[in-house]
Amino acid sequence: MKIIIAGAGKVGHTVAALLAEEGHDITIIDRDPDTIQILSNSLDVICVEGSATNSGTLREAGAEKADLLLAATEQDEVNMICGISARKLGTAHVIARVRDPEYLHQTEFLRETLGLSVLVNPEYECAKEISRALRFPGAVRVDSFSKGSLEIVEHKIPAGGKLEGVALKELVQRFGAKILVGVVERGREAMIPNGNFVLQAGDRLSITGESRELRRFFTAIGQFKRPVRRVMIMGGGRSAVYLTRMLQESGMEVTVVERDRERCELLCDLIPQANIICGDATRSDVLQEDGLSAADAFVALTGDDEDNIITSLYAKSCGVGSVVVKVNRDYLDEILDNVGLTTIVSPKEIVAQQLTRYVRAMSNSMGGSMETLYRLADGKVEALEFKVSPRSACVNIPLKDLKLKPNILITAIIRGSKSIIPDGSSRILPGDHAVIVTAAGRLQNLDSIVEESR
Repeated sequence: MKIIIAGAGKVGHTVAALLAEEGHDITIIDRDPDTIQILSNSLDVICVEGSATNSGTLREAGAEKADLLLAATEQDEVNMICGISARKLGTAHVIARVRDPEYLHQTEFLRETLGLSVLVNPEYECAKEISRALRFPGAVRVDSFSKGSLEIVEHKIPAGGKLEGVALKELVQRFGAKILVGVVERGREAMIPNGNFVLQAGDRLSITGESRELRRFFTAIGQFKRPVRRVMIMGGGRSAVYLTRMLQESGMEVTVVERDRERCELLCDLIPQANIICGDATRSDVLQEDGLSAADAFVALTGDDEDNIITSLYAKSCGVGSVVVKVNRDYLDEILDNVGLTTIVSPKEIVAQQLTRYVRAMSNSMGGSMETLYRLADGKVEALEFKVSPRSACVNIPLKDLKLKPNILITAIIRGSKSIIPDGSSRILPGDHAVIVTAAGRLQNLDSIVEESR
């Protein structure tokens, strides 16, 4: 696909690298010549220096024949104007990054009025991911399929835990929950295991199941922590506003600690039911005075990675049950995991996944259509949801008889409101949604999971 990315900031750069890796024809627009030079040297993309709202710049980038334009500059209004201009020039689809909370309630109106395909809000998506993690204590990360009817939960096995030394084929019988381990990350290696695989302490698992079955499983292994009732958030930016509203809708009490007095005054208007504290959350006395010891969860959401990391380590040392840290530099993930900070969020990575999902869905036209995509194990593995067509080569064949390619696993079948953790006798039927985990590279469609088509 011919894709234009307007704005080469954190999100634009991350998405460009990911989509270029997938083989798309990428052109980047940015007005900063230094940024253009860096991108030209580091990525296999075309770079155009100029304003994303200038029709001449858009024409130079190829907007008249582009399949998709992503407007990802720092200004919402620039992104919307860029999107409108690109559509007028002939770009087939436009995605605009829109961050202002005031625009969130006008999403459908803006899409229809401005002719935009998708509006993306990194801070809102970040807040949604954190909210899911806090609703499932004990999980490192939670991803959902088919509007939440099925979930993939990441969990790291602690030393001395009940999963240590257990073979995967014994899990259901031993712990009484219908779940399936689709991915095991051990050190730097990500594996799609078989039933004989024996778990070790330190393994990071991606576990598929319905929410109630996952809770039953985590309770049985002694890792389902008490529900989160009180949350302390460090930093009062947009993500904090979105997250506070989500948590309050779930009945949680929220305290936001923000050092800027003017921002605190605004927060009192934006989230009036929250407890807003004007103070420096990097100071232990401020945290203790404002109730850290009584908090069930601590979320670090400032724009400074170092402040977020150090304060999260302190919160963990104080015994806070769930600690979530926002980090922009993804190369820090392994270091943080080694010091016990396992629930890490990155807005740019979350949005990159969402946009990749959209682009992949546009590209798919055979077999079944991909509806959801998540990258697991630091991008080494993908979990994809396909809607099954009657013509698919996988239809109505017992799974034990399907000749699957190596490093592919069918982890779930969603049939209406029912989620099925499959065994060898299970069959995929037309209209089902099939969840596939693969380490075999990009899947074009559902039929590409089998060695031979009928």
